[in-house]
Amino acid sequence: MKSFVEYSSASDFSIHNIPFGVAVFNKEFIACCTRIGDQVVDLATLYDLGYFDDIAGLTDNVFEAYTLNEFIELDKPITNAVRLKIQQLLLEGSILSKDEKTIEEAFYDLDEVKMIMPVHIPNYTDFYSSIEHATNVGKMFRDPANALLPNWKHLPVGYHGRASSIVVSGTDIIRPKGQMKPADADKPVFGPCKQLDFELEMAFIVNKNTEMGESVSTKDAEDAIFGMVIFNDWSARDIQSWEYVPLGPFLGKNFGSSVSPWVVTLEALEPFKVASPMQEPEVLDYLKFEGDKNYDLKLEVSITPENGEENLISESNYKFMYWNMTQQLAHHTINGCNLEVGDMYASGTISGSDPKSFGSMLELTWRGQNPITLSNGEERKFINDNDTVTMKVWAEKDGVRVGFGEVEGKILPAK
Repeated sequence: MKSFVEYSSASDFSIHNIPFGVAVFNKEFIACCTRIGDQVVDLATLYDLGYFDDIAGLTDNVFEAYTLNEFIELDKPITNAVRLKIQQLLLEGSILSKDEKTIEEAFYDLDEVKMIMPVHIPNYTDFYSSIEHATNVGKMFRDPANALLPNWKHLPVGYHGRASSIVVSGTDIIRPKGQMKPADADKPVFGPCKQLDFELEMAFIVNKNTEMGESVSTKDAEDAIFGMVIFNDWSARDIQSWEYVPLGPFLGKNFGSSVSPWVVTLEALEPFKVASPMQEPEVLDYLKFEGDKNYDLKLEVSITPENGEENLISESNYKFMYWNMTQQLAHHTINGCNLEVGDMYASGTISGSDPKSFGSMLELTWRGQNPITLSNGEERKFINDNDTVTMKVWAEKDGVRVGFGEVEGKILPAK
């Protein structure tokens, strides 16, 4: 396939992608959109001009909205048809390619738009699904000989997080304050977090409402997942390590998480499916699945100090995940927990076996024992004020590239 829109061969937003997002256009109006190369396409205008008239079930202009929720709730027969229609319209020689008036009205350069949160998130869950990450953390904080807790290989461990503090890429994060208990202190102290960290994650977004008491099987899970985003689950390690017993993460996590603005559909990621890691011992029946359920997504993390250069510090891959998305959703709903359209489910930190593939500063510096040296000579045990953390994710195979762009956040001093 070749588009009439020119773009670099290294672009995440090729004709094979067709992601969905929400943008402020010319500081004037908000609408749902897609992206091809560095062109952002206003889908509300395409709808008004009749370009989606032949799609059964798309009877209202759901693209005139501040979020994608109404669109993705239409379900996959319609949302997939819209994606394929957009792909067709963007091809070389298409009807749209010859409609200069519509191109002038609906196509915008990237610097003419501001991306905002793509979905309203009613509920957010964070999993803990990388065996390498869980093992590393277990070695640091518990028994190196028995790093994984007894339940870890039997179920996808997770917790319910704070949906209201999930923000779109480019939003600054203020360093949190809280209680911490230094190792050499006999009582806790209060102040700004001293061990601020990122967590390299991916997240999926569901497209269905279900009733309490219903469950989603691993077989049906992909039909309930609209697409994915990059997810940076900022973490205050020193606050977290003091508070997490016995109920788990709280103030160490809920101060902020960052997501990329473009939702990449599972359909766009289909060519990049790979086999999951072997799971031993055998899982219970409701967690069993058939076929390839992991994805070969390349992940990068960089730190840019204020007025400094970008430093690549981690290169990992989503295919390392021990528990896949279908298992996560099946486990999440097996007790009858209901889903809501726009719910977001993060993977947990993604780490590989190579130290360069670890997905957090906690692991990369081994809890600060092995600082990272930046190109300007500065060292980092954790994230400093005014540092910017950038995560990039893409897949590439047989000359086809589909990516997510980036999620970026700058840490500001505590208030």
